This record gives sequence, structure tokens and C-alpha cells, in this order.
Amino acid sequence: MIKHVILWSTFALWLVGLPLAGTWLAGKPVRPYLHIPPDTIWGKYPVAHPPFSWAWFVFYAAVILLAIGPLVFRFLTWRGEPSENARKPPCRFPWWGWTGIVLLIFGWYAEWARTNWIRIDHPPAFGPLWIGFILVVNALCCVRSGSCLMLDRPKRFLLLFPLGAGFWWFFEYLNRYVQNWQYIHVRMTPAKYFVLATVAFSTVLPGVLSVCHLLRTFPRFEAPFKQFRPIRPKRPRVWAFTALVVTGGTYALLGVFPNQLCALLWVSPVVSMAAIQSLLGQRQVFSDVARGDWRLVVSAAAGALLCGLFWEMWNSYSYAKWVYEIPYIYRFKYFEMPALGLAGYLPFGLECMALGLLIFKPDYLDPALQGETCPAP
Repeated sequence: MIKHVILWSTFALWLVGLPLAGTWLAGKPVRPYLHIPPDTIWGKYPVAHPPFSWAWFVFYAAVILLAIGPLVFRFLTWRGEPSENARKPPCRFPWWGWTGIVLLIFGWYAEWARTNWIRIDHPPAFGPLWIGFILVVNALCCVRSGSCLMLDRPKRFLLLFPLGAGFWWFFEYLNRYVQNWQYIHVRMTPAKYFVLATVAFSTVLPGVLSVCHLLRTFPRFEAPFKQFRPIRPKRPRVWAFTALVVTGGTYALLGVFPNQLCALLWVSPVVSMAAIQSLLGQRQVFSDVARGDWRLVVSAAAGALLCGLFWEMWNSYSYAKWVYEIPYIYRFKYFEMPALGLAGYLPFGLECMALGLLIFKPDYLDPALQGETCPAP
């Protein structure tokens, strides 16, 4: 318990205190960065984003290719035997899964509709849409593996919602320094904005972890990464301390060099969190990689990317929506998101999984090790 308090206190200090301190040392006012909603920042202290640059585009593309290229190549060329994580006898599609389909369709329509009974300034239906999505994904997990996160550990699963809301508010806070996305057509009081945004943000973590869990029910997805290249640093504590110092520096300079460091907004949190956990002797999201098991890492990254594809699609035609202003790479868009920007979902998935490991035991993130909790055929 004490280690968890130390972990979260240090992590909160890293994410909140250091960017604020760096901005203050640079001579910028700090009060607007704490305003809700963050219109003070965009209105009075906007970040000037540079235009598209082929040099930066090629640089980012090369980094992304180096990071995920070996894993993608492994998946595409793997010809081994199916994993023993084979699916269990299938269960029937549960009744609450059909409820999820209804909620998903209603939320989708409410987000895109321009009808008299849904005003153009209606409260966003992102929450119901993604609650429906979460129900459907968990129902599919039941069909494929006989269990799901939602039923196997219901109290811990429900805890993901408030934890996920606070988790995404951290990223909303960090975005104030780089201003890579903002919400438009959102006309409401600060209190209403906070409540509705918190409801919508609460679906992010359970949504991503549910999709990760679903991906792991496919042996073809799991098997290539059970035994891959191990990575074992010779001095893990030295590496962890160094990573903590470096990520702390990126946080402190985020408001000073927002365009140059904006990509680290997604990478630094998972690195600093893994570093803190390593120094405390706790399991972290990269622990299995030391023995060559990449399944947790790959499923987390791929699960968040899959969620991101849905997020961007459903956002694209909504009236109340987010739009991007990303320096250097804003071209070749997938709906509102530039193509290279989708890579940000990969480390974001690792951050979601890092929190998932604090709530669930590692065994309960593996469908093959869960019990039968869904209805039989």
C-alpha cells in the first residue's frame, strides 16, 4: 500500500508539477493552465504551430518504423503452431451485449444526427456510445473465451471508470502546454463541462483494456509474441533512474518547447511510470519482455490503436468534436487525425495497461487463465 502511495504521488508530481514549474521558470503565467474549460489558454496564450515539414515527417516515420517494424514483421511472417492459449468452448452472446448494441447505435446516431429532436448543441453522446462499445466488446470476449473482464472481476472493472476519468484528465492537462487538440462547439458552463467530460473520459480505460482482452482471445494474434526477442538491461535500476530524470526533464520543458516535445506527451508517462515501478520493485508493463514475452505489450498497443480508429471515426462527423493542430506532420489524415499521429495510440495503450496491472492481477488479463463467467450456449 505504501509503495502504491509513493508511486502515484511521484507520478502525479511528475505529470502536474514539473510542466507547471517549467512554465513558471520560463516567465509564463501559470494560472491559465489550471482553468476549466481551457479556453483561456487557446484564447490568450496560443501556441504557434509550425507548418508541415518533410524533414520532421521522415524523422517521425523512421522512429515509428524502428519501434514497431520488428513486431509487425514478426506477426506477418510467423508460421508457427497456434498458441496453447486456444479459445475455450464458446458461449452464447449475452443479453447485455444486445443492450450494448442498442446503446452503441443510439450514441452513434446522437453524435452524428442533425434532427429537430437532437439539437446541434446537445450534450455529447460519447459516454453512451462508448459504454455500448464496452458492453459489446466484453460480450464478444464471452463468446470467444467464456469470460470477460466485466464479469470476472466486476468490482475491479467498475473501478476502471473513475480511475480512467482521472487518467485522461492528466492528458487533457498536459495538452494545455502543447495545444495539439481542442474541443469545438462545446457551449456549456465550466461545471457542466467538467461533469460531462469526466463521464466521457471515464470510458477510455475500460474501453482500451476490454479491446486488449478481446485481442488476446485470438491465438493467431498471441502466438507470435509469446517467445520473441528478450530485452534485459544489465543495470535495470540505473536505466530506471536515468529514464526518470530524462522524462522529468521533458515534462519541465513541455511548455517551453511545445512543438519539439509534443510527441513525448505520449511516450514519457509510460516510461516514467515503468521507471518508478522498477525502482519500487513492482511489476510493470515491460516486465515480461525480459523473458521474451511481448504479448502484453503488443495487445496493449494494438488494443489502443484499434480503439483510436473508432474514436477518430465517430468524432469526425460529430458536432461537438475535437480537432487537431499537430506541428510538422499534419498531413495524410485519417479523419481529423494525421496518419503519423495515430502512432500516439501505441504508447497510450501501454499506459492504459500499466494502470490495468495495478487493478487486475496479471493472470486476469489473460483470457486463457480466467474461469467460465458467461452463459453457456
